[in-house]
Amino acid sequence: MSSTDRASGIELTPDQVATWIAEPAPPQLIDVREPYEREAGHLEDTAHIPLGELTARADSLERERPVIFYCRSGARSQMAAQAFRAGGFEAYTMVGGLLQWAGEGRPLVPEGGRVADH
Repeated sequence: MSSTDRASGIELTPDQVATWIAEPAPPQLIDVREPYEREAGHLEDTAHIPLGELTARADSLERERPVIFYCRSGARSQMAAQAFRAGGFEAYTMVGGLLQWAGEGRPLVPEGGRVADH
């Protein structure tokens, strides 16, 4: 995904996220939901840091790589992206969250994964 495509703001559509994570140098993709939500279904090859632990675990993220946060509907990931941008990260949120991702027929893992109720 080119920097021009990302320049529009903090929100990325599921289509933009899917395109970017398929590139040779993908961004970090972080699930900020609760453990029970992640167990129900999540994006493949993503890290899990619940929103409440994000500040304490910020050093585990690579500052030089862009990061995309996602959650169920986009509200929690929006807060995470804003906070990390304020901290100097190139950070984004996936608009609509997993509800939109799955609603567009995109895959979740494990097989048969679903978006958990919040």
